[in-house]
Amino acid sequence: MGDHAIPLMTFAQAVRDALEVALEQDPAVIVYGLGTPDPKGVFGTTLGLQEQFGADRVFDMPTAENAMTGVGIGAALGGLRPVLTHQRLDFALLSLDQIINNAAKWRFMFGGRRAVPLTIRMILGRGWGQGPTHSQNLQALFAHIPGLCVVSPATPADAKGLLLSAIFGEDPVIFLEHRWLHGAKGETPAGDHRIPIGKAHLLRQGGDVTVVASSILSLEALQAVDHVAAQGAACDLIDLRTIRPLDWDAIETSVRKTGRLLVLDPGHETGGVAGEIIARVTSRCWETLRGPPQRLAMPDAPESTSPSLTQGYHVRAEHIAAAIGDLLGRPLESASLSRRDHPHDVPGNDFQGPF
Repeated sequence: MGDHAIPLMTFAQAVRDALEVALEQDPAVIVYGLGTPDPKGVFGTTLGLQEQFGADRVFDMPTAENAMTGVGIGAALGGLRPVLTHQRLDFALLSLDQIINNAAKWRFMFGGRRAVPLTIRMILGRGWGQGPTHSQNLQALFAHIPGLCVVSPATPADAKGLLLSAIFGEDPVIFLEHRWLHGAKGETPAGDHRIPIGKAHLLRQGGDVTVVASSILSLEALQAVDHVAAQGAACDLIDLRTIRPLDWDAIETSVRKTGRLLVLDPGHETGGVAGEIIARVTSRCWETLRGPPQRLAMPDAPESTSPSLTQGYHVRAEHIAAAIGDLLGRPLESASLSRRDHPHDVPGNDFQGPF
């Protein structure tokens, strides 16, 4: 690799690395949540941290989501920088009162004099029979709440950089981790590597179509965009990285260049983040649009436990490539992207299940 090569690590390792850096750097950082010190360490993201930093700073909590979130808010107001982990976003729904009425509003209600530097990790799942109550991506719900930051990284480097910025920021952050990304590998800078919250990443450049994505769909879009590039369709691919605040400058600059917009939403279609982006673009960039913006999102129905009923439920690379062709008004080959050597409801043959 060479003396100055950037280490290659998985998304899960990058999250753990960020937690280790934060715990080493500031004694005010605490890491806790259901299963934090368990043998599997929340999908490998907290392995060994309790042994390294002690049970006073890295610890388990009972199954009481509302209470443990209140503990985090109180700890943050008392001068600590808590990182709370919910092993499923769905479990965190029991703590919405604490998140929405306390954490999000505290700075506003007290004239900016007191902040709540609380980071709440929520892990998303899908497929593998997890069903309607263990597979929800409710990013739009949290993005609707003033006072919350909502972060949704797609790469290991972004996971580490954004998590460190969340921990050392002054606002409550909902940090959304997609379970299918935990095994993804990428170069990840060592040490205190931070990425500003609210800045998107332009993964690919092209003048034909603007594709906006986040989380797992940024990787699906990467496959699709590279596939159609070989067919003469060049796309700007914007990985949002942050859902609130959105990087409107990056989106609008790209749309004014391409005149065409495709937004990919890992949540449900109605009331989703994609609709918000399209509304803003049509109101501000109308004169530059060459056609109506399009979106791809999950249907307005819960995800089934049955694999036979989840065929086609999620947006995949082949759907994205076909939609790019529709925007350009010409067919693009996309069927080959659907040929996989593993079941449709797992990210790969090395996937070890949702727990």
